[in-house]
Amino acid sequence: MLCGIDEAGRGPLAGDLVMAGCVLHVNIDGLNDSKKLTPKKRETLFEEIIQNSTYHIVKFSASQIDTFGISKCLKMGLEEIIQNIEAAEYLFDGNSTFGVSGLKTLIKADATIPQVSAASILAKVTHDRDILELDKLYPEYGFSKHKGYGTAYHVSMIKQYGYSDVHRKTYKIKALEPTLF
Repeated sequence: MLCGIDEAGRGPLAGDLVMAGCVLHVNIDGLNDSKKLTPKKRETLFEEIIQNSTYHIVKFSASQIDTFGISKCLKMGLEEIIQNIEAAEYLFDGNSTFGVSGLKTLIKADATIPQVSAASILAKVTHDRDILELDKLYPEYGFSKHKGYGTAYHVSMIKQYGYSDVHRKTYKIKALEPTLF
């Protein structure tokens, strides 16, 4: 029995890092890397995965990411998933175990291994739902448009309004760095 693991929200300037582990109990048609699916298809598959799997979702806030660093959060999330899901094998999408023993990795596993695809969908839908809630709390940043990523628009809103409580303040943004000349 394989537990697939993936994350969403590693790179954005705001919002949570979301990690998911998933063991499927049935075959689910249409699974793929969450980024290759439409939002509507992800939502439909999310519900089907929830009903037909054992899963665990872990979130790290911007504050936790600033405190521990992204790599430490990823390590803690992997360890939490392994502690909460019993499986014969654990496979994480990517190329680093972040020092977690008993974990295998595979680049692009989210596009080829159904359990990792399912974890990818769980993480992405959770992340995107959370970002849409942040958009309601902080409408001036336009989170619904860029999902927290460092688009020119998002950076311009940070310049205008400063950082919010949900921004990762330790992430370096060249456009916000003081120039020496």
